[in-house]
Amino acid sequence: MLTVIGAGLPRTGTSSMKAALERLGFGPCHHMFDLMTVPGRVERWLPLAEGAKVDWDHLFEGYRSAQDWPASAFWREQAEAYPKAKIVLTVRDPHAWYLSMGALMAIGPQRILPDDMPEAGAVVFRTMMRLGPLLDHISRTMFDTDRPFREGLPDEESAVAAFERHVAAVKAALPAERLLVFDVREGWEPLCRFLGVDVPGEEPFPHLNDAQSMRRTLDRLATDGTIVSPFS
Repeated sequence: MLTVIGAGLPRTGTSSMKAALERLGFGPCHHMFDLMTVPGRVERWLPLAEGAKVDWDHLFEGYRSAQDWPASAFWREQAEAYPKAKIVLTVRDPHAWYLSMGALMAIGPQRILPDDMPEAGAVVFRTMMRLGPLLDHISRTMFDTDRPFREGLPDEESAVAAFERHVAAVKAALPAERLLVFDVREGWEPLCRFLGVDVPGEEPFPHLNDAQSMRRTLDRLATDGTIVSPFS
């Protein structure tokens, strides 16, 4: 059962949030990376691509929180399914977000895979490709376009407008006491105060999974089939 729901878009600090929530005792936290390491879970998400309802308890079995796509694209449904859960909307400068998403697309969904990729790596990439219909559905809903997700975001003006619509929609839908609008640069204090837990001493807030770490993860997958977690 989820106790913390992530409503933030990818590249708004969702990886840092996964690490922070797990450090604070709200783990395991579901993240896109989990679908790479536990590929069987992909099938649980696919009905959502057709607008079907899902059993959220089954989908999030074993997890206490969630961040990143595909989970955060369905924040509204999760908020209804888990009325006692709190929602964290991670935000950043939308123009910086646009650039970061473009970099992620170039090293991930738009990546040209080598013909001699190790089978272990190929299995992971094939699994992620299975998410294509769901990511297309999310992209169509988010950006109001028929452009397939793999082809990238729309132009910057349109994408930034979609980002701002998303933030406004989350704020409008939820009472203030249930929602934290959070920039991970703010650190532990506002997050811990919102969740009602102590700040973990002098430990720095995690800042993970920048473009370089994701590139290293995907490079290792493509060259030797090894999954290197950006969270370790």
